[in-house]
Amino acid sequence: MGGLIMEQFTEQLKSLAKRIGTLRDSITTEEATKTAIVMPFFQLLGYDVFNPLEFCPEFTADVGIKKGEKVDYAILMDGEPIILIECKSINEKLTKHDSQLFRYFGTTSAKFGILTNGVEYKFFTDLEESNKMDGTPFFIFNILEIRDSHIQEIAKFRKETFDVDNIASAASELKYLNALKLYLSEQFEQPGEDFIRFLVNKIYDGVKTKNTIEKFTPIITKGLKQIVNEKVNDKLNAALKSTGDNKINITLPDPKGELISENEKIVDKENDEANTINTTVEELETYSVAKVILKDLIAPNRVFYRDNRSYFNILIDDSIRKWILRVYFNENRNYIVLNNASSDKERTTIDFNQPVDLIDYKEQILETAKQYA
Repeated sequence: MGGLIMEQFTEQLKSLAKRIGTLRDSITTEEATKTAIVMPFFQLLGYDVFNPLEFCPEFTADVGIKKGEKVDYAILMDGEPIILIECKSINEKLTKHDSQLFRYFGTTSAKFGILTNGVEYKFFTDLEESNKMDGTPFFIFNILEIRDSHIQEIAKFRKETFDVDNIASAASELKYLNALKLYLSEQFEQPGEDFIRFLVNKIYDGVKTKNTIEKFTPIITKGLKQIVNEKVNDKLNAALKSTGDNKINITLPDPKGELISENEKIVDKENDEANTINTTVEELETYSVAKVILKDLIAPNRVFYRDNRSYFNILIDDSIRKWILRVYFNENRNYIVLNNASSDKERTTIDFNQPVDLIDYKEQILETAKQYA
């Protein structure tokens, strides 16, 4: 895809994501999900969703003794299905249990199967055994958490550029690349014993006893956090450079490193179970971005965070009375709520994709923070 076309496609996809975020609470059925979300997505890919010779609803294929079963949609090329699509309601979790896709795949000429609830999309093919759909998708994305790498892969399914062989040849690499990223992400969050043992083997020549592994566990955990910290700083400095601000260095704290002050009178009830709360890299990155935004108004050593079960709090002077914003990372939506009004209904809510995007709302965040400057 040319640069301009890709840029337009990206904007259209993000616009659709924004629309879905607005509509999702009013969509309650599978049919509404298809009409309001799924069909517009494939229309954006360039398919004529109102032409049954190209985008066939209720596609039927005989499967063994089961006759007349239907899959929700089939995208046809020269009269033959190339992509099968099964839809669920936006409120349903996607599982392969009882999926028509798995039964249909080997009985048609389709090379790809897509399982979706309009927000999450899972793409399948037959990497493990020819003409038998894999149990694991080779590509997954959430349209409300769209990333540039996702857009590149989604674009391959546009009607104008669709190439079965090209996508199939890249599917294997994509599948294992995503599996690797997921595994490493989990290890950076909380390294497992096998991962620590592997790294110890690389950096320590002595005997790897149980005590040795225990000794190296906090060292490796700290090292992984520092790597994340440096990557976050690189990203923030690149963003600051684009806005003309000076370079800044932020050190992300250990999630357990900022304690609640003893004289604090109001403590969220969730903190009673603090040991079960997992502060994520994304939340810490949001904390770092907040410090960058507030640096000219409020000294960084006055900016604290407090992690709760349902949201991540950015506050001043470690006082819950002085919270600036609350950050919500949900499965299908990331957003912040600003403390700029006396009631939740009147407070400003801002959706975002990545923590660094909050720099775009610097003025609103600074305006909220002025009350505590």
